[in-house]
Amino acid sequence: MTDGATAATRTGDTRTADEERPGEEPRALDVLYSTPARRYLSPEPIPDEVLWEILDAAVRGPSGGNRQDWGWVVVTDPEVKRRIAPWYRANWERAYGHRRAEFLAGTAEGLSPAGFRGAEHLAHHLEEAPVWVFPVLRGAAAATDPRTGASIYGAVQNLCLAARVHGIGTSLTTLYAGHEDELRTLLGLPEDALTMALIPMGYPERGRWARPKRAPVEEVVHWGAWGVHSRR
Repeated sequence: MTDGATAATRTGDTRTADEERPGEEPRALDVLYSTPARRYLSPEPIPDEVLWEILDAAVRGPSGGNRQDWGWVVVTDPEVKRRIAPWYRANWERAYGHRRAEFLAGTAEGLSPAGFRGAEHLAHHLEEAPVWVFPVLRGAAAATDPRTGASIYGAVQNLCLAARVHGIGTSLTTLYAGHEDELRTLLGLPEDALTMALIPMGYPERGRWARPKRAPVEEVVHWGAWGVHSRR
């Protein structure tokens, strides 16, 4: 982290897919519509005051019963990143990398060729993101209800949206999973806690704040019962 004044005042690329407003912060709906996963991240440090503001926005997000059984572990230590990144890359290869030719040919379901290239880049350059954030949930290690702590993901989205306002890219990842005991030791987590995600953060090196491609809202909204659709 850094206290550099120049970086602190940086707005980043706050263009939406629809318009530009140089020197202005994006409007709330612009942010909601145009916060895609940003996977090409610069190693440029994120100023401390900016990071604190983003984290403060995160903890204003949902917390079931206002229990706030969470913690937010911020990782900037290159050695800690070096230990974790191979777990991520191994899971990437098992889940996606071994099908590289299919994804790049556009014959695999899910990631587009461009999406695959971005996700592959992140897997190979994960350590270069200057800040990682692990949202951690207390009591989750022994939980049997699959919905336990689900509200934390609303708070995670707060973090991503606040980062977007500052021109900082994020992506919500879980490909490091499967090493929770080692991660607990490495990060000094309580025995009852689980990490719920890994969010790499950094100023984007390429790309723009485009609207993510999604199925039309009319196709996925059901009115009153499943299968009941309506025109917008």
